[in-house]
Amino acid sequence: MHQAGLVVPKSGIEALGLKHASNVYWNLSVPALYEQAVRRGEGQVADGGALVVRTGIHTGRSPNDKFFVEDEGTKPRVDWGKTNKPISADRYRGLYNRMMAYAQRRDLFVRDCWAGADPAHRIGVRVINETAWHNLFARNMFLRPVVGDLAGFTPDFTILHLPGFQADPAIDGTASDCAVVVNFTDRVVAICGTWYAGEIKKSVFTILNYLLPDKNVLPMHASANHGARGDVAIFFGLSGTGKTTLSADPSRTLVGDDEHGWAENSVFNFEGGCYAKVIKLSAESEPEIYATTGRFGTVLENVVIDPATGALDLDDGRYTENTRACYPVDFIPNTSATGIAGTPENIVMLTADAFGVLPPISQLSPEQAMYHFLSGYTARVAGTEKGVTEPQATFSTCFGAPFMPRHPTVYAKMLGEKMARQNVKCWLVNTGWSGGGFGVGQRMSIKHTRAMLRAALDGRLAQASSVADPNFGVRVPAACPDVPGDVLNPKNTWKDKKAYDNAARDVAKRFEVNFRQFEKHVDGKVNQAAIRAAA
Repeated sequence: MHQAGLVVPKSGIEALGLKHASNVYWNLSVPALYEQAVRRGEGQVADGGALVVRTGIHTGRSPNDKFFVEDEGTKPRVDWGKTNKPISADRYRGLYNRMMAYAQRRDLFVRDCWAGADPAHRIGVRVINETAWHNLFARNMFLRPVVGDLAGFTPDFTILHLPGFQADPAIDGTASDCAVVVNFTDRVVAICGTWYAGEIKKSVFTILNYLLPDKNVLPMHASANHGARGDVAIFFGLSGTGKTTLSADPSRTLVGDDEHGWAENSVFNFEGGCYAKVIKLSAESEPEIYATTGRFGTVLENVVIDPATGALDLDDGRYTENTRACYPVDFIPNTSATGIAGTPENIVMLTADAFGVLPPISQLSPEQAMYHFLSGYTARVAGTEKGVTEPQATFSTCFGAPFMPRHPTVYAKMLGEKMARQNVKCWLVNTGWSGGGFGVGQRMSIKHTRAMLRAALDGRLAQASSVADPNFGVRVPAACPDVPGDVLNPKNTWKDKKAYDNAARDVAKRFEVNFRQFEKHVDGKVNQAAIRAAA
């Protein structure tokens, strides 16, 4: 029996092989999805109205379980390796057929949506879930068609998400019982064995990262906002660097918090929602995001809730440090109604340097911007991941290596060309530690970071005098309004200057070693901009 939420599309799910599903719920409203989720025991409604769910053993992405079907189309185009692993078409077909068998006689929830706010570059996505809460996640995260669009909706890609089904490595050629398999020929992503909803979101991002460079659109793991005069800023950054927090600035209009495309005449959001980390979130430091945790329609993953009162404890990381809130982007005040803005005037590359040696803000030349884009540096700290007991340098090229099917230089060259053609300024911002590394120094003041960003985005820092950092070569401003002078030079914040020099040389060496993999792929100017550690 097919049960309609809004409109039942003409093209159903039978073409995928799902001919004998039980109840199929199409495009249900938020209240209807809540009702289904609670009735099925999928989650609990918190005080304030958010839906709280658990994701079991998978509380984050499973990068080792992602595969691309290797065929005539993908073989020459995908950058095969540890991140982008191949699986044969026969293995995929066997896994897919077994997932189809699992789905028969089960209730399914279907969501039709768009990915990409710019109609010239968007794709239609159909998400099929076995749970109501995952379907609510998809409704929040992607762009919601109006009722009239749904009547003739035909998907470009289908996301089949059946977390209750487990792959068999011996049969399917997977790494574990979890699998995320992307098939660009069949235009299907098959996800099984994981209840973590972020796999749905990042699968769509991966698709766009593969397709859009052919349309001269740079896909970016970045947030974006614009000021009152329309000046656009892009914020690149890995998880935990402040991308969501810093782009949600009440004085600027938020375009989107995580994924965007940079076309010839626009920057546009891929999504219709936000997926923010909420561990230790406070109303004082991040009021806009904090407010979403108390709203009907928000999905909270792995957040601790009092089962009797429904009270939330955002400080409790007993299930994971990667607690998440998923909500429509318009839950944040002052968001763009269209998800589309002009081309950027400024690019901000965010890094959380746990070694405490990078300047809190510095300006990059176009060549340095390409270098740092390819490097994608940040650092993990103790307690955030199992087995991490001290700061670890992390290099994730293009600030999103797990989602980039093409070779990293494809994206880096596009960035360099667009920056040069449109005269875009680039800033490297350290949201990590100052006065020492993790365990010794302090986390960079968000108040100071916001002040530095305001000065950069309104043009004041570009006109200020600056000096080259002796270890990293970037230009560090001599002064910044509302920021103490000694904060700008990281060495000045350390009591032990010799310890700073040793730590800075160590991080510079890590940059140098990591970049060797790209040296033969970039031109001489980028190699000249590379960090060379002092002897």
